[in-house]
Amino acid sequence: MTLLILSAFRTIQRQLYSRPPNTITQYRFMTSTSGSLIQSGKGALNGDRSNLIPFSSRLRGGRALAQDVWSIFNAVNLPADCINLGQGYMNFSPPKWVTDAADEALKSLLPNHYSHPKGRIRLRNAIKAFYEKSFNRNLDVETEILVTSGANQGQYSVFTAFLEQGDEVIMFEPFFDQYLPSVTFNGGTPVYVPLHPQTDVVTPNNSNWKIDFDELRRAITPKAKMIIINTPHNPVGKVFTREELEKIAVLAEEFNLLVMADEVYDCLVFDGKEHVRFATLPGMWDRTVTVLSAGKAFAATGWRVGWLIGPPSIICPTLAACTRIVFCSNSPLQEAAAAGLEQAAERGFFENQLKEYQERRNILLSAFDRLGMKYSHPEGSYFVLLDISRVNFPEDYPFPESVQGRGRDFKACWFIALEIGVSSIPVSEFYCEEHCSIGENFARFAFCKDEETLRKAGERLQGLAKYLV
Repeated sequence: MTLLILSAFRTIQRQLYSRPPNTITQYRFMTSTSGSLIQSGKGALNGDRSNLIPFSSRLRGGRALAQDVWSIFNAVNLPADCINLGQGYMNFSPPKWVTDAADEALKSLLPNHYSHPKGRIRLRNAIKAFYEKSFNRNLDVETEILVTSGANQGQYSVFTAFLEQGDEVIMFEPFFDQYLPSVTFNGGTPVYVPLHPQTDVVTPNNSNWKIDFDELRRAITPKAKMIIINTPHNPVGKVFTREELEKIAVLAEEFNLLVMADEVYDCLVFDGKEHVRFATLPGMWDRTVTVLSAGKAFAATGWRVGWLIGPPSIICPTLAACTRIVFCSNSPLQEAAAAGLEQAAERGFFENQLKEYQERRNILLSAFDRLGMKYSHPEGSYFVLLDISRVNFPEDYPFPESVQGRGRDFKACWFIALEIGVSSIPVSEFYCEEHCSIGENFARFAFCKDEETLRKAGERLQGLAKYLV
């Protein structure tokens, strides 16, 4: 989000929360014998008119109006020279050959106008050619591929297309925070199943975040409709193993669940780990929609271009919802994304990009190693979870009201941002209230930054040594 949008959003929140829920200044107008309007009832024409119309009750679900972690740890609230390793956006440009394709599209006629709601045919053909091998099947560009305005909007459209009021959606914690309001806005009920970190090992890694499959089975009730699988995982960086995914597949088949496979970080899998597409497991194609992103693939998160791949039984209803939500996605940037996929193989782009991200990851991890701090070694995505349980901050430190009453990780992250000059994100934000204590020992750091920034952040982080116990 831009600072302008966040500032406006915070203003709206303050105004809404300054009033009791769904209150409205009430007016009743009558016509006098002279024809003039006479006001009666509560309020006055010259009174407070800041909250005349009640907003929808759906905004009170899914933390939509809560002050979220992104507004608390926003650059506006932190020192001007604080290095932002909290938010997962890049501080470098997309490849020039991809931005050149965007420029070319902007100078052409047709890409400046509406695209088909399914997506521009050039991009759908590029998606087909690029992904058919990894999906082990021929893809139909008319019925099995849908271009969306970012992966998030694609997910939202799936929820709109398939959720009835009260349908339950299984979500592994910690979860990408947008899942929650997207589910509740569409009448769904989130059901939380935490990944359990094994922190007693000498060198924790992301495979130490375990699924309790007995717990998962107990969470699936007759109301369950969907399960979300995010691999590689944000914020943990876990790459789900084939064995884990096969066990989930058995449950999906047994309970007839629609599976949303959020695989937007599929191009960032490190150390030779295997990324298993859930849709390729036996029997799973017919019940799985895979979510993918040009923003993550080409370092262009602001372009808001993503796509869904799945069977016609999922894609066609989702297209109906998507068409009514946005009609179509950004036309010239679809052309640029198509050029990216078309040329990626011959340029060796994803192989080179992976090496660059591994180097960025290693720069940040080496800073933690020098401090002697534990972290979950990321197998995928561009996030690392640092164990901050040893960070000792003064109890009387002047924390802002926004972090008071939150998990310990909120205070630790705030302290690190102000005293060390490197911002991160408290992980308890990605849990339900019942399970948030699991995340309180961790801070999420993003390494989708240039190497110079990461080295500078690493040097600053050495200042944490004097606060460790």
